[in-house]
Amino acid sequence: MKIKVFITDDHYMVIEGIRSLLQSETEIEWMGHASNATSCMAYLQNHQPDVILMDINMPGKSGIDLCKEVKEKYPGIFVVGLSTFNQQSFIHKMIENGASGYLLKNATQAELMEAITTVAKGKTYLSDEAAAALKKVDSSQLPLITRREKEVLALIAEGMTNAEIAEKLFISNATVDTHRKNLLIKFQTKNTASLIKTAMQLQLL
Repeated sequence: MKIKVFITDDHYMVIEGIRSLLQSETEIEWMGHASNATSCMAYLQNHQPDVILMDINMPGKSGIDLCKEVKEKYPGIFVVGLSTFNQQSFIHKMIENGASGYLLKNATQAELMEAITTVAKGKTYLSDEAAAALKKVDSSQLPLITRREKEVLALIAEGMTNAEIAEKLFISNATVDTHRKNLLIKFQTKNTASLIKTAMQLQLL
């Protein structure tokens, strides 16, 4: 069975570029293209591709919103987000709205084929750059902690008690306790174990 591929993008050169990359692939059936959300939805009323390569930035309705609409009406269609942007928020939103993959427009033919064949099997595909962007911590979401709080956090992670931290940093037990409580509040955690886990996830330890 050939994988039926459709593309929605408002740049003709992108469409032609991807079509030329795929035309020699025997396992792909090229179904055509739409240049905006309206024509994409109109096409889907009569045709069912397996995979839609969907541009994120389009005039009118964005690919992020279109992805959600397609997945609500046609849950069996797999969507791969296409973008020149490697921003964490875009990738998150596309995946949240049901996309099975995310590919940058500088992808090679091999990456394009891997993305299409992977999502057609019901799996998720992220290009290396997209995966790396998702792993990056968004600095705007990091809790603001002082240099002293960072020192206390590192020593808590080493398993030190308040008394041991106080002795090492030449501060009182009460001061350490205050720093510990402030850290729990700033990281929105209830205990030391979850504080350390969260700090590690945010790459602060």
